[in-house]
Amino acid sequence: MTTSFEVLTMGRVGVDIYPHQIGVGLEDVTSFGKYLGGSPTNVAVAAARLGRRTAVITRTGPDPFGRFIHQALRAFGVDDRFVSDVPGLPTPVTFCEIFPPDHFPLYFYRQPKAPDLEIRTDSLDFDAIAAADVFWVTGTGLCTEPSRSATMAALEARGEHGLSVLDLDYRPMFWESGDEAHRAVQAALPLVEVAIGNLDECEVAVRTRDPHAAAGALQQAGVELAVVKQGPAGVLGVRGDEWVVVPPLEVEVVNGLGAGDAFGGALCHGLLSSWDLEHVLRFANAAGALVAGRLACADAMPTALELDDLLGVSR
Repeated sequence: MTTSFEVLTMGRVGVDIYPHQIGVGLEDVTSFGKYLGGSPTNVAVAAARLGRRTAVITRTGPDPFGRFIHQALRAFGVDDRFVSDVPGLPTPVTFCEIFPPDHFPLYFYRQPKAPDLEIRTDSLDFDAIAAADVFWVTGTGLCTEPSRSATMAALEARGEHGLSVLDLDYRPMFWESGDEAHRAVQAALPLVEVAIGNLDECEVAVRTRDPHAAAGALQQAGVELAVVKQGPAGVLGVRGDEWVVVPPLEVEVVNGLGAGDAFGGALCHGLLSSWDLEHVLRFANAAGALVAGRLACADAMPTALELDDLLGVSR
């Protein structure tokens, strides 16, 4: 009997190597911390921290970092049954530099190819994918084969149950060109109910950075809920005829890299809770703000109690 997951994510995984020295270039850093990483993996962790049954579909290398990923997922309460290794490929590591409040350069070590881009259609558990209440994929999963075909096959298998989410997640270094990314995202949008992206990602996906025009274009492509992150202008959510803008929460930023993944996990939780759109976005915003004030990504994901306290919600 297939286990039914409330949130099932698919795509990138790796090990984040973050410096302990803030505001220092990597050439001068003397110590680092090791953390679970990869955007859809972090989203699964964030949702699990909020009490949801979660799992991730991804692949690692057959190495100590791959073993660490399995250990970390289990410790966070994320089911790792769909995580397999790829002989001959190393588990990716990602280094970052931390220059608050808004400069966090990333250095991806995913050569010769990241194992998570070797997810194959014939290895997918389509019953589990169809049964998930929320199925979350990313634009990076569309950047090359066989991951692109596997991601599309998974979305096509979803049927009428639950919500499928596309995190636009555009990272230029993973693509041949922005035009290629645009075509791939355009093919995926009709297969999802929810799309999320910042202004740069929306420009690639729908050829406009204007938030209202981008939300409208995402809807025209078939999306029911468009979420556009506008930076200091807040988050725009559009569902049907409802348009909601939620302002950002002020926080002393330590590392902004995990904020979007915390937002995603909290968004899943809010949608599964059937909250109104403004409540969902405020809750997700609060999750992103809390994580932006912390060093790590997966390890920093907040609990519901922490978010309620930040939002002044009484229990």
